[in-house]
Amino acid sequence: MDLLAEMGTVLVEGRRVPVMDSGGGARAPVMVALHGTFGRGAIFRRLARDLSGLVRVIAPDQRGHGWSEPVSDGYGREAFVADAAALIRALGTGPVVLYGHSLGGITAYQVAARHPELVSALIVEDVGPVMRRPEVPHPTLDVRGWPRRAGTRAELSELIERRGVPDPSYFLQSAVPDEDGWRMLLDWDVMMEVQRGGVGDWSADWRGSSCPALLLRGEESTLLPAALADRMVAERPGTERVDFPGAGHWVHDDAPVALAGAVTAFLRDHGLLRATPGTGRAHAGDGPA
Repeated sequence: MDLLAEMGTVLVEGRRVPVMDSGGGARAPVMVALHGTFGRGAIFRRLARDLSGLVRVIAPDQRGHGWSEPVSDGYGREAFVADAAALIRALGTGPVVLYGHSLGGITAYQVAARHPELVSALIVEDVGPVMRRPEVPHPTLDVRGWPRRAGTRAELSELIERRGVPDPSYFLQSAVPDEDGWRMLLDWDVMMEVQRGGVGDWSADWRGSSCPALLLRGEESTLLPAALADRMVAERPGTERVDFPGAGHWVHDDAPVALAGAVTAFLRDHGLLRATPGTGRAHAGDGPA
């Protein structure tokens, strides 16, 4: 069995939340990883594998994504923040390293600001303190009317490509087989609501926490311009930054080895890795692959 591919559930306030859980035992430091819009917990499989032996990665399918249960209270910012905080409490492990990509990064720094007792360190992948024009030219992607199913995965890929997406692989991580072919786990109208909920100025939340923070930026990203990244470091003491040449918005896919190395160094420098019994030293295992 591939432990890093194992999907389970966590009971959170009466709801079953699907999670990818890399395991690692009760003593392993916990990193909760929040995906962005159109994602799911399983997008962090490679990162979890690269951090194996260092931390236990728990990545939920957030509301409206993956195998998450239907909700009746919408897809606004407050709901995502409340969900993440409730999951961390339900894990019962104490403060966690909170990692977030894109919209999940906004959720992560909002949780750190509003629930500081739950977060020992913050890692934000390629999202800034604002998600709006003019700072971000295209803060949302119009996916209304996108295909929901097709006879084969290849056909579904082609249909999405026709919508102007040259590489639909990120979206296809939420495609699953069923009795009639392949279908998306995503509802495109819900995705529009999720995106609209993320549009705004969240600068106060970004500045609102004091735990160690790591900002990961793809140098080719269109969602985190360099000027915004400069501002993030300047405005929030205790923030470190790593840029990845040639990487776009999905740094964990474009530069997985370098990203895992940056995360490992950050956690080690702040004493957040597992201590080897009898030595007091951080256990690095084999390190990133």
